[in-house]
Amino acid sequence: MEVRAKLNNYRVSSQKARLLANEIRGKGVENALAILDLSPKRFARPLAKLVRSALANAEDKNNRDKAGIDVDNLIIGEIRVDRGPSLWRIRARAQGRAAWIQRRTSHIEVVLSEE
Repeated sequence: MEVRAKLNNYRVSSQKARLLANEIRGKGVENALAILDLSPKRFARPLAKLVRSALANAEDKNNRDKAGIDVDNLIIGEIRVDRGPSLWRIRARAQGRAAWIQRRTSHIEVVLSEE
């Protein structure tokens, strides 16, 4: 049985988000949350919140549908980080010129599955 949680249009580049996603891929949920809680990266807190949301979805699905999901036995089966839309901004430069700044966003999806 699989449960999902999704975070869309989060303001972090997908390259930076994949660094953390690769660290927790395939690990148990408790182990992954411990890694994220100790990580100094800025994206660790929202990713931990997303994993906790997927865990809450599993508990809710288990209570509602009697799905027989063992919440203690869940692992991070799949974690995808896709590129989202970019926000374009203008930064003032010397001599009245302007430079375009690209603010990148990401779509993150966590899928928890049983071992």
